[in-house]
Amino acid sequence: MTANAKASPAALDDEAVLLVGHGSRREKSNEQVRTLAADLEGRLGIPVDAGFLELAEPAIADAIAGLASTVSRVTVVQLSLFAASHVKNDVPLAVQRARSDHSELTIHTGSHLGAHPALVDLLDDRAAAVEAELGVDREVDDVGVVLCARGSSDPDANSDAHKLARLLYEGRSFDRVDTSFIGITEPRLEETLHAMAKHRPDAVVVLPYMLGDGVLTGRIRDGAAEFDEAYPYVDAAAGDPLGTDTRLLDVLGDRWQEARTESVNMSCDTCKYKVELDGYEEDVGGARAMLRALTHQESHADRDDVDEDPHMHDAPEKHVAVCTNQTCAADGSPAVLERLRQEARDSDACDVRITRSSCLGRCGDGPMVAVYPDGVWYGGVDRTDAERIVSSHLDRDRIVSDIVDQTL
Repeated sequence: MTANAKASPAALDDEAVLLVGHGSRREKSNEQVRTLAADLEGRLGIPVDAGFLELAEPAIADAIAGLASTVSRVTVVQLSLFAASHVKNDVPLAVQRARSDHSELTIHTGSHLGAHPALVDLLDDRAAAVEAELGVDREVDDVGVVLCARGSSDPDANSDAHKLARLLYEGRSFDRVDTSFIGITEPRLEETLHAMAKHRPDAVVVLPYMLGDGVLTGRIRDGAAEFDEAYPYVDAAAGDPLGTDTRLLDVLGDRWQEARTESVNMSCDTCKYKVELDGYEEDVGGARAMLRALTHQESHADRDDVDEDPHMHDAPEKHVAVCTNQTCAADGSPAVLERLRQEARDSDACDVRITRSSCLGRCGDGPMVAVYPDGVWYGGVDRTDAERIVSSHLDRDRIVSDIVDQTL
């Protein structure tokens, strides 16, 4: 199914799309997501709303709630470049909660943008624009390219940046195309530019692999300018980010079709949460993945300047997640969830948020209850244990040792 293809009109009458962006304190970045949502609606011919993971409104849960009253099926399409923790953990967790809140609604979740041919073509055009600015021709001059991405703690996401750089190099007349990152991981931009200078190219094109023209894009431009000044024998300049180019709609259209037909292929073979990768052994497993997602959410929620930013709120002292996936649900986890909430409401000392969770990777040992930030996982929990978890652990920080399944 190509990105320009549409499903039959009858199949679309009761469907909407939620385009999920990261969210930013810079309203210009949020407007970019809304612009792409409007353009995608024109492309697909069905309603497309914008939602945000954090820092902007509406949040994913609120956006889905708004659509639930008008359609019976929502397809979530992710405006994320790579499959790091937001794609693998945070968005699925938010969608799972929405499924619990709207049982009458069918929600499909799409993949990230990834390494798509349309994105390679877009990068090629961005490079050509810089070449024209510098007055060089890759067919005649030695032109090097540095693709600079944000950088992640997820090796799978970082490897996709290298893949894109290789795809950009293949079949084109660049002298070389190297990968760099502006933060978190290596090689950093400055290091990559200095290494490229040793090959004495005529020009170096720096391509910010970013959606918007934000702080990180500005740092990339500054890095290219500093390199241009430091090496007078090499002309260097940075290109524009991806922006709202229509080729993004090609990719988003493909991701929509994959999601709504349940043919999404995630990068599970190299996902640090699914397999053991050297140096990332502690990140393996559904339990750890879910904890990381909750940790990230609370780190953004716990702010001091609540009055200045309405998108922020004080985080509770603890967060409890109850697995309500099929196996745990059959063992009585919904009753455990309700009893925990009741006991917490009745407690004067309890500062906690209690939510549903998707599978925690401990099927057969449930119902499972996870307490964050303590990293304590209770297994085989029943309704009578809920009172002890609240009165001992949540109220007084005393672990209920006889039902502990594991600690992280």
